[in-house]
Amino acid sequence: MLNKYPMWKNIMVVLIIAIGGFYAIPNLFGEDHAVQIVATRGAEVNASTQANVVQMLEGKGIAIKRAELENGQLLVRVQNAEQQLLAKEAIAEQLGQKFTVALNLAPATPEWLEAVGGSPMKLGLDLRGGVHFLMEVDMGEAIRKMEEAKVADFRSQLREENIRYAGVRKTPKGIAIKFRDADTVSQAENYLKTRSNDMVYTDASTDKEFILLATMSDVYLKQIKEEALQQNITTIRNRVNELGVAEPVVQRQGAERIIVELPGVQDTARAKEILGATASIEFRMVDDKADVSAAASGRVPAGAEVYQRREGGIAVLKKEVMLTGDHITGAQPTFDEYSRPQVAINLDAKGGTIFSNVTKDNIGKPMATLFIEYKDSGQRNPDGTVKMTKIEEVISVATIQARLGRNFVITGLEHSEAQSLALLLRAGALIAPVTIVEERTIGPSLGKENIENGVQAMVWGMVVVLIFMMIYYRAFGFIANLALLANLIMVVGVMSMIPGAVLTLPGIAGMVLTVGMAVDGNVLIFERIREEILGGRSVQQAIHEGYGNAFSTIADANITTFMTALILFAVGTGAVKGFAVTLMIGIATSMFTAIVGTRSIVNAIWGGKRVKSLSI
Repeated sequence: MLNKYPMWKNIMVVLIIAIGGFYAIPNLFGEDHAVQIVATRGAEVNASTQANVVQMLEGKGIAIKRAELENGQLLVRVQNAEQQLLAKEAIAEQLGQKFTVALNLAPATPEWLEAVGGSPMKLGLDLRGGVHFLMEVDMGEAIRKMEEAKVADFRSQLREENIRYAGVRKTPKGIAIKFRDADTVSQAENYLKTRSNDMVYTDASTDKEFILLATMSDVYLKQIKEEALQQNITTIRNRVNELGVAEPVVQRQGAERIIVELPGVQDTARAKEILGATASIEFRMVDDKADVSAAASGRVPAGAEVYQRREGGIAVLKKEVMLTGDHITGAQPTFDEYSRPQVAINLDAKGGTIFSNVTKDNIGKPMATLFIEYKDSGQRNPDGTVKMTKIEEVISVATIQARLGRNFVITGLEHSEAQSLALLLRAGALIAPVTIVEERTIGPSLGKENIENGVQAMVWGMVVVLIFMMIYYRAFGFIANLALLANLIMVVGVMSMIPGAVLTLPGIAGMVLTVGMAVDGNVLIFERIREEILGGRSVQQAIHEGYGNAFSTIADANITTFMTALILFAVGTGAVKGFAVTLMIGIATSMFTAIVGTRSIVNAIWGGKRVKSLSI
């Protein structure tokens, strides 16, 4: 009985532990407070932007650690959180609305380590904090949209019932429906009450006009606001999922606000841009008979509107909207045969039918894609709400070549714009614009003192275990201690390598439990070796039998625990999931270090030798 590993197996053990240690190294370098600048709406972040920002910040006395320009994004690292806030405000003021400026916590990992994929593990809000957004829903816009929908509903409902009306329009007091006589007013009121009972109808006729005034009831207004808030929360959750953020917090605050907390995000500028964007598209026919030069000077044909084209100039579009983004069920960024970016769109059944009928009747005519976005104007309305700026531009005009169905493409976008538009359309449109009214990096939610206590508990627990193992098992205890340290390093390394893994305070508890399970495995092996020696086995036979017979017991215990952790991960959320991830990784690494790692060291020291006794 030689108890010797072949060379390849020893190399494998050393290599696995070395890889785990290598990817754990980035966690030693900490993080820098930074400000991230990303261009939007056709702007560009380049070397000139970088030079201007650096010069401006230095002029304001803000010390810059490093300014990095990469992939069209500028990351400015500063000394502390106070300077980070000052730098963000100064940069946003200088660059204007064509740039997204956001707070960030950037890893201080050296470039050579980043080049080979090294990055620190992501910490949850309870350990690291993260980025906090307080978002406000524009309820006035939600009500306005619903009023416009009601105007369209009233028109179609009255036509279906053959009730003749002179006009339907939205007024400051409500929706005014004009008729030709009093009898028709009464007939329309009785009919509409059966179709739209969430409205309050009032006969507002005068001596000269016959008008039925429809206003939203208080219950209906409350319902609209509640649905707007809930739908926006759902949409924002979808967008966060598209961003791939682990363990996010998306919850309501009061009647009109939403809290979004993103732990461990690296691209906060993109998160801010995507979460706050209220983008939608409309398809309209181009008024090809209109005089563009006359429209540019203000002489716009009846039933048409003038919009700016992204590439320059104007387009005269018909007011009637052929199709909106509400019918979009899927959107993916792709490229055409000339490698130009585009967005492949999938419509629902209703949208496909509408689009098919529209394109069938307009073959050979130009149709425009109108991109609509709401931006924070930086100003406030008289009631204190954020004033939004509505930006509308034509991103493409294409001639309809054939009848289209549920699948088609949108062109005229840059690559980054195609990706962002596809994400927004795929995640769903916000029912009302949202504005980020507060943004900050947040500290650990459980407090610095609690975190330090948790870490100290783990450290002291480790110290007690290490001392016990050294005293009780002597040389074998020293080997077990090496395996324990290697196990912790590997857990940190694996957590750093997995993109979606997040370490939380319960995760630290999982690491402590892992240490206990690893020690338990070594204790089972060492006690079995003792029993074999006391039973008269030789040292080599005792080592062989000890590892061999203890393996099944260790495997059974660890496999059942791993399955329990897997169930917790599948059904749990938040802290429970963080605990389960750490525990599963810890079980896998502890089995490796306790069984294979210690056996490799034991074989290297005592294997192949005539040993009369063991220091165990």
